[in-house]
Amino acid sequence: MATIARRASPADGLSWWSWTRLKHNRNWVGFWFMLPAAAFLVLFLTYPLGLGIWLSFTDTKIGRSGIFIGLENFQWLWDDPVFWLSVFNTFLYTIVASIFKFGLGLYLAILLNRSIPFKAFIRAIVLLPFIVPTVLSAIAFWWIYDSQFSIISWSLTKVGLIDQYINFLGDPNNARASVIVANVWRGIPFVAITLLAGLQTISPTLYEAAIIDGANRWQMFRHVTYPLLTPIIAVVMTFSVLFTFTDFQLIYAMTRGGPLNATHLMATLSFQRAILGGSLGEGAAISTAMIPFLLGAIMFSWFGLQRRKWQQGGIDD
Repeated sequence: MATIARRASPADGLSWWSWTRLKHNRNWVGFWFMLPAAAFLVLFLTYPLGLGIWLSFTDTKIGRSGIFIGLENFQWLWDDPVFWLSVFNTFLYTIVASIFKFGLGLYLAILLNRSIPFKAFIRAIVLLPFIVPTVLSAIAFWWIYDSQFSIISWSLTKVGLIDQYINFLGDPNNARASVIVANVWRGIPFVAITLLAGLQTISPTLYEAAIIDGANRWQMFRHVTYPLLTPIIAVVMTFSVLFTFTDFQLIYAMTRGGPLNATHLMATLSFQRAILGGSLGEGAAISTAMIPFLLGAIMFSWFGLQRRKWQQGGIDD
């Protein structure tokens, strides 16, 4: 029986072309491997973000659909002193906590990069604050700062430095300082371990050459360690700033934004207005107002990385 030859169709040529491209173009292969992850991000990140931005332009309430009202929510926030207090608190909280986390984390990373006894065990201990769930950390600090049972106040009273317990979470300034300390305690491990990984990629021969040239410790750090560690610092501090700026769990578990809104961040105020207060549109407007600041932090890190292209064999812009 004679075999009937099938006439080639344009689809056959397209299939052959696609298969050839898949075999020889790594970018095309990478695109198909990344497609499921991209779909996941669009579904669970991009869509909620877009919905939140849309809600900020409506008067939606819990249990009631809203209508489009334009910039009315933002105009109302512009005249809201509590909102501006939360903006001030957010920037104060983020800037001070990020500076301390970077300074202490870098110092700890440099110490752990040296040859010390039980180095692996110490690294594991350093990670504990970051591993412990945020709410448990907040409850622990809430007890440490308790107005009646504070271990800090008790210790200072016993050594005679104070004669009455400190009102850590009841005084506005003390409360701000207290939540910043708690955030620094939780954030130092992430900064320290990441910078430690960066330090271990620096070749020891560079330090040996610097010693031969007569450089001291500060000069070696200034001209060898810091320039080579700059890309890692940029990435670490970007994540640190983003995590701190959007912090919610630690503040809400410790103070609920009090006293007198002294520790309200934009994230906690958004939750209070949207969920507890029922004004989804207003809460979404507060969250949307955070976006420009977060984009600014990301762009700052991006341009910081671009200036160090020479470390990957490129040329600085």
